[in-house]
Amino acid sequence: MKIGFASADRMTVRKIAICLLMLAPASGASAAEVTIPAKLQPGPNEALVVTYAAKGVQVYECRAKKDANGYEWAFVAPEAELYDSRGQPVGRHGEGPFWRASDGSKIVGTVKERVDAPTAGAIPWLLLSTKSDGPAGTFSKVTSVQRVNTTGGIAPTDACTADSVGKRAGIPYSADYRFFAVK
Repeated sequence: MKIGFASADRMTVRKIAICLLMLAPASGASAAEVTIPAKLQPGPNEALVVTYAAKGVQVYECRAKKDANGYEWAFVAPEAELYDSRGQPVGRHGEGPFWRASDGSKIVGTVKERVDAPTAGAIPWLLLSTKSDGPAGTFSKVTSVQRVNTTGGIAPTDACTADSVGKRAGIPYSADYRFFAVK
């Protein structure tokens, strides 16, 4: 049987595509391994359960500074969708902060630690402690969340003045949220 040049090329392309898919990262994280600072590590009795990618906005509002000396963009809340490694929506992240899975389970977090993002123009990386605030499900046993691999989301660069007090801005961001539970 004679294989034509075009058939051989298609087979080679198919083999290369399969190899690339096998090498692709399993999560929404970049192909390069990311070093997470020791300060953001959860307790030794916790293990990683799942990582979800988030895409959405960080909402800011123009307000008078607390010392009443001028105006600033103040963080209000995140508004993001969570996606699994196949890009399928699996939940939401919002004000509180909270994370709600599609099955209705929900956790609420409190910031424990933060470090500057290694990428300029990105919101900080965080470690949050969590408590369940919903029915049993995907998130009900989660005890800690790491926010890493952030892009964007920093406060607007537009001027915040007396004329713009109350104005809100949603700044696009993405991040990986790593969910931990007791071993």
